[in-house]
Amino acid sequence: MHIFKGCKFVSPLQQHLHTPKLRVFFLSIFLRFLLKGLFIYCSHSFIQHFIPKNVYIYLFFPVLSLVCVLLGISLIMMLDGCRSSSEPWVLLGSAGIPIWDWTSVCVVMSFTVLQVALYYLPVGQVTEGKMGCDGKRLKYKLNGLHAFLLTVLLMLVLWFAGVLRAGAVMDSIFSLVTAAMAISLIFSLMLSCLCLCCTAKPLLEFVLGQSMDPRLGIIDVKHFVMVRVGFIGWAMMDVNYLLTAVEMKNSSLSLLLVIIFQLIYILDFLIDEASVLTTKEFTDEPIGFIMILGEFIWIPFFSSLPVYFLLQRPNHIHFLSAVPICLLFGTGFLIYYLSNEQKDGFPHKCIPAGRSLLVSGWFGWVRHPNYSGDILMMFAWCLPCGFTSVLPYLPVLQCFNLLRQRANEIEESCLKKHRDAWREYCRRVPYKLLPYIY
Repeated sequence: MHIFKGCKFVSPLQQHLHTPKLRVFFLSIFLRFLLKGLFIYCSHSFIQHFIPKNVYIYLFFPVLSLVCVLLGISLIMMLDGCRSSSEPWVLLGSAGIPIWDWTSVCVVMSFTVLQVALYYLPVGQVTEGKMGCDGKRLKYKLNGLHAFLLTVLLMLVLWFAGVLRAGAVMDSIFSLVTAAMAISLIFSLMLSCLCLCCTAKPLLEFVLGQSMDPRLGIIDVKHFVMVRVGFIGWAMMDVNYLLTAVEMKNSSLSLLLVIIFQLIYILDFLIDEASVLTTKEFTDEPIGFIMILGEFIWIPFFSSLPVYFLLQRPNHIHFLSAVPICLLFGTGFLIYYLSNEQKDGFPHKCIPAGRSLLVSGWFGWVRHPNYSGDILMMFAWCLPCGFTSVLPYLPVLQCFNLLRQRANEIEESCLKKHRDAWREYCRRVPYKLLPYIY
């Protein structure tokens, strides 16, 4: 059966955008999310006061984290499905979209196995990272760019041969997400069994992680899920959406801009793959179910949400409107790239505490300019979606919140290490991420 049969890529929003009923609906959805957020925050504070700390940390917190992640992903990815304008609007997508599909399980498994096989390619640099438990430096194989190019080549070959129908992703997006959830759970259980650690808080360590650098042969699990599953998976979703637009003959300037911006960002990450080895998430956080779930679902599906949105609700922009958007992305990319170059070239370890603060250049502008560039780039690739919905802007809002939390954690660490020197730096550079804003 043809994958597009009976399925028009036209949402009720396009035909009834100005109806009061739809406005009231969107307002109710927004207020519902706002009230849920306030309830979670108040519940969080209330529970911490009345539940013993050890019970909260070891039982309630991991369960709450798990529920919030699963529900958050499900609500976002099922908020609007591919359906004809005659179908009723439903919050969790069209009733005809299957929740579970074994074909989707095979797709996710095949992609994961392919990335495992490409990890063993005899190409790419082998670099040393941090110290392992045995006192030796851990080695990492950096051939993510080669794996990405070969994966794209394989996808294009299958597509030109007629084996792959890129538009099938639009019909199977829900089942792909649930399949990735199931595989993430199985993968996390296997990882917990491999660690073989007896602990008094197994639920906490299963959800948040118990091992910093688990390995399966030469494969570092954390490096694998972050780079191969997360970022390459994100790129493959973008390429698949581009092929879907070609099949639909529905490509637009706005869609091309978002895909090009995101692929530039991903390619820069893969070219400088070694930079991930020094990030706080990689060096300081153990790998558990939350991290694995995020790399299997949050990065590939959530980050590509603006492209998914534009396929369903095309927003045609003029060439002149694209110019400032490109300038914004270029500015963000330059800030991100140059500030990281400045930070990586600064000798942190060989200078005593209090004397190794980078206070000039980009770091004399804001305290975390690399995060500022990140935010500007992500905001730039949301702008082509227009302002008819908050949905495509959720990734940049989530990114801002995540980077804000990381900036606060880094600043707490710097305050303990540098003390008065850090306080003086904060006095001279009062803004963390955005000048005169935050």
